[in-house]
Amino acid sequence: MITDDETWTIEEVARFLKLPVGTLYQWRTRKVGPPGHRAGRHVRYLPEDVRAWLREQP
Repeated sequence: MITDDETWTIEEVARFLKLPVGTLYQWRTRKVGPPGHRAGRHVRYLPEDVRAWLREQP
């Protein structure tokens, strides 16, 4: 279950946005999409950042 009081994994963001995980990896390479943050070898997303990014999309 995804809650707002924790960071999201790339898999959780993909599920939330209903996109393939590969799309999020491509977006990170191109520097588009919701902002992710590195935590060691892992990428984590703040739920409020993902929602804000989604609201800004045309």
